[in-house]
Amino acid sequence: MDTTKTEGNAASQKGRIIEVDEGMIRSHLDQVLKGTVEETLNALLDEEAERLCEARRYERTPGRKDVSIR
Repeated sequence: MDTTKTEGNAASQKGRIIEVDEGMIRSHLDQVLKGTVEETLNALLDEEAERLCEARRYERTPGRKDVSIR
């Protein structure tokens, strides 16, 4: 095994600078945040609908109420 080649490669990588694309990070975080907020709001709306109807989604019960929006 040629240790000179390995040592030279390691030495050249020590001087490397990592570049961070702030725009890409912001875009990704925006997408993650948007998705999380959407999931949370949908869950809250589903729970409220179940409470108002007195039944879960697609559940048919004698006490189920139809709720009309006026």
